[in-house]
Amino acid sequence: MPADRLKVDVEGRALELSNLDKILYPKAGFTKGEVIDYYTRIAPVLLPHLQGRALTRIRFPNGVESSSFFEKNAPAATPDWVRTETLPAPGSTKGRETIDYVVADDLPTLVWLANLAALELHTPQWKIGEHPDMMVVDLDPGTPAGLKQCHQVALLMRDRLALDGISSYPKTSGKKGMQLCCPIAGKQSSDDVSAYAKRIAQDLEQAHPKLIVSKMAKNLRPGKVFIDWSQNNAAKTTVAPYSLRAQTVPAVSTPLTWDEVSAGAAGKRPATKPYTASEVLKRVEKSGDLLAPLLDGGPELPG
Repeated sequence: MPADRLKVDVEGRALELSNLDKILYPKAGFTKGEVIDYYTRIAPVLLPHLQGRALTRIRFPNGVESSSFFEKNAPAATPDWVRTETLPAPGSTKGRETIDYVVADDLPTLVWLANLAALELHTPQWKIGEHPDMMVVDLDPGTPAGLKQCHQVALLMRDRLALDGISSYPKTSGKKGMQLCCPIAGKQSSDDVSAYAKRIAQDLEQAHPKLIVSKMAKNLRPGKVFIDWSQNNAAKTTVAPYSLRAQTVPAVSTPLTWDEVSAGAAGKRPATKPYTASEVLKRVEKSGDLLAPLLDGGPELPG
């Protein structure tokens, strides 16, 4: 076996890891081996959020400063023990009628993906064969607005959703924005979920026109926070909690507490520095999975 390859057993599955010393985050010196180690250690809280969901990966074979590619279809030489699901692919840019999606239900699959330099993991708001069990709104700041303003909008959104009996849980995107995730009953179509999210975004825009915009036109966004309700479209995905992101540092899409959001909105804590892999592992060790309530279901959305 080549010196740069290592055979390992992960929960009874034989894997061959390669190029563990390869640096994937050059400015941080973060290696592929460290990526695999992070995903292995974060797996207990990450895997439940991937369970049963068609997985889109963004792979960076030569690191975050080199080219990348989206991957939905299971790659060649996918091990036969990796779960795949064949689903329709309406609007496929490659003209496919179906896609063989990978479903990361277990640690061996997660390690296999990390070894492929699948740094970013993105999922839809639905499980395979089911209606959405989660509503997500993406809060995207337009310069000079930043995460402070995202936190302010997150609080407004939380309070508005609470009036309808909807609980919401915040996380960073790992980049410049953040998301609110809301557990729902899984009995309504993605169109119904999108329509509700759009209505709430428009209500908040009317109430706070200097801070919030609900339309996608980029010329409307400077200095405001765009509430992207369209994330609930059945064809769209959102970065999974605890996924790495392709930034200069190994940033992570990180669950937050509402106390942290309130402090960020008031300018009482730095709201620009992303949480890194090592910091997130420490947060989970201390507080567990702040997004665990997403796994327990929620109410139907108002009509």
